[in-house]
Amino acid sequence: VKSNFVQWFYMRFNILHLKRIVATAYNLDGYGYYWDSDFATVDTKSIDISKESEKDVRTLNGNGDFRSDECIKLLNQADIVVTNPPFSLFREYVAQLMEHNKKFVIIGNQNAITYKEIFKYIKNNKLWQGYHCGDMGFIVPPYYEEKSTRFWIDANGIKHRSLGNICWFTNLDIFKRHENLILYKHYNPEEYPKYDNYDAINVDKVADIPCDYDGVMGVPITFLDKYNTEQFEIIKFRKGNDDKDLSYNGKTPYFRILIRNKTK
Repeated sequence: VKSNFVQWFYMRFNILHLKRIVATAYNLDGYGYYWDSDFATVDTKSIDISKESEKDVRTLNGNGDFRSDECIKLLNQADIVVTNPPFSLFREYVAQLMEHNKKFVIIGNQNAITYKEIFKYIKNNKLWQGYHCGDMGFIVPPYYEEKSTRFWIDANGIKHRSLGNICWFTNLDIFKRHENLILYKHYNPEEYPKYDNYDAINVDKVADIPCDYDGVMGVPITFLDKYNTEQFEIIKFRKGNDDKDLSYNGKTPYFRILIRNKTK
């Protein structure tokens, strides 16, 4: 109930024409809990519904692990899932959403796209990056100790941590998936070397994808933020024909996605 996700959706309950909001919480050392708008009595115009709605919180039989039978039962009642899952269990969490055929908007580390368990969904157009990728701030527990410059305490004494490689992942259709990436550079073999172990050229920056090349190209993973399935096709990820990392002139660039321009 203290989740900003819950508060944001509850305060816009009527605007978004929602029917119900259900939230579960994990408790490592005890019973988890859940909150259901079906038994809520709070005012949607309240600035902070968390204090008003605490009386509506109910205890789960287990600790609230998303893999438990009672949490899966609640999951199956949902049309859309919006959450910040534990990054260490991101693969397993996404697999569960896919297994239960759920629509979702979730937060994850940008590097999650390099996991083979996640990339297969991206390649098959079952998952994609949503709006806003990069720097994102989070409220952290009071016991959190400063570990980097991406840390601050606000005027109310609340601790915050900012991470620079965070993304929204979703399977809801969004406008940017249909926006063409504007290409302006022209291909020349000196600027775009071919890989030693795959018939494709290397492109170091998404902005440098040539507009007149119809073969396969290796591009940085940041390409997925601009990926339009009507403009490009994903061929494979990272590996060459020898099943080793892509390389050119003996050098191995950071993870590359092999793509082809479908409009050529």
